[in-house]
Amino acid sequence: MIRALVLLLCLCAGPAFAQSTDQPQGTIGVEDSASQDAAIAVRIRGILNELDGYDGITVTVSSGIVTLRGTTIDTTRAARLNDIVSRVAGDVAIENEVAETTDVVARLNPAVERFRTRVAQGLAILPLAAVALLAFVIVLMAGILLARMRRPWDRIAPNAFIANIYRQIVRIVFFVSGLVIALDILGATALLGTILGAAGIVGLAIGFAVRDTVENFIASIMLSIRQPFRPNDIVEIEGDVGKVIRLTSRATILLSFDGNHIRIPNATVFKSRIVNYSTNDERRYDFQIGVASDGDLEQVRDLAEQVVADLPFSLKDPAPMTWIDRIGDGAVVLVVTGWIDQRTTSLARAKGEAIRMVKSAIEAEGIEVPDTTYRIQLLGGGQDGTPPPALQKALPVKKQKGVAAEEVEDTSQASLDRLVEAERNDPETPDLLTDNGLTE
Repeated sequence: MIRALVLLLCLCAGPAFAQSTDQPQGTIGVEDSASQDAAIAVRIRGILNELDGYDGITVTVSSGIVTLRGTTIDTTRAARLNDIVSRVAGDVAIENEVAETTDVVARLNPAVERFRTRVAQGLAILPLAAVALLAFVIVLMAGILLARMRRPWDRIAPNAFIANIYRQIVRIVFFVSGLVIALDILGATALLGTILGAAGIVGLAIGFAVRDTVENFIASIMLSIRQPFRPNDIVEIEGDVGKVIRLTSRATILLSFDGNHIRIPNATVFKSRIVNYSTNDERRYDFQIGVASDGDLEQVRDLAEQVVADLPFSLKDPAPMTWIDRIGDGAVVLVVTGWIDQRTTSLARAKGEAIRMVKSAIEAEGIEVPDTTYRIQLLGGGQDGTPPPALQKALPVKKQKGVAAEEVEDTSQASLDRLVEAERNDPETPDLLTDNGLTE
């Protein structure tokens, strides 16, 4: 059963395989003329003699059937014979028995001839190629000289980084212009489309491969134009706080208050939330303090505000504020705020002195500032019947002395500023930030 099915398929597919699209088409005449066969053979031989690579082909025609024998230097030429012979009127069918030659000399002769022809063409075009090369070099050198000039680019660019980008664009434009002029002299401007297409594909592949680098580069351009911070500004980026050292073409460099370098990619900086603490000279500090719930909360609130307002480093405008925030475990929590001029006052020291003075003032009024830590003590009386120390009358609170303005001066900032300036004065590390540039 299977054999019969296979045989049936072969019989059905046989005519399709036997049919050749290169065979002559149309009806076959009834008359058989020897003179017509001779004319067909003469015509085919004449055509093949005019074509290169068919010297060894013999042609015989019988009853309109053309038989081709011999060898060619490649299979492409042998296959082309069917197309040529099928166009001659009067032939009925084509028997192409032409094979590819194995003669090494015959195979190499056309290649040698082509090489000689191309060498001769190259030598003939050398003077024109020299003129094209000279035109390309002249245009390219003009672009390089124009890009090296400082005045036009430094004047129209917001900073040195953008000026260098303008110079690179000028060099690329002059390079492409020189290439177009050279190809036009050689009469090969059609080659420019192929070159630009290949360059576009290569550029796209490189762009995907170095996507992060390209993203950082574009972010560097945007940050250098917008400049959301200046050198020495105190900023917070992605939770990192420090003084700005420089902005490079890849990253933003910060100096933390611990003296460590923090390097943040510009793509991250551009997309992140940036807190610039140096934009305004005034800066607010705040802290929480708990008081006993049986105390006069209004009195405590007013007292805390007054103490902060009387501190020598506190600003009158904006004025200090205090409010009751919440009821905690064993205490009522108040939030106390004050403002300082951060150019002359250390935020950390001002906050610490404010906490010290407010706590002392509250306790001096007899209001307890409870400790929220739970401690268990075993209490017992003394041998003479005196109460245990924990139950004795509390000693009077020692009044804290006031704070002088010089005690809260920001002495650490001067040291950090010197470190930042030393880093910025390094000529081998360019900076995209400017002290007088526009900021957003």
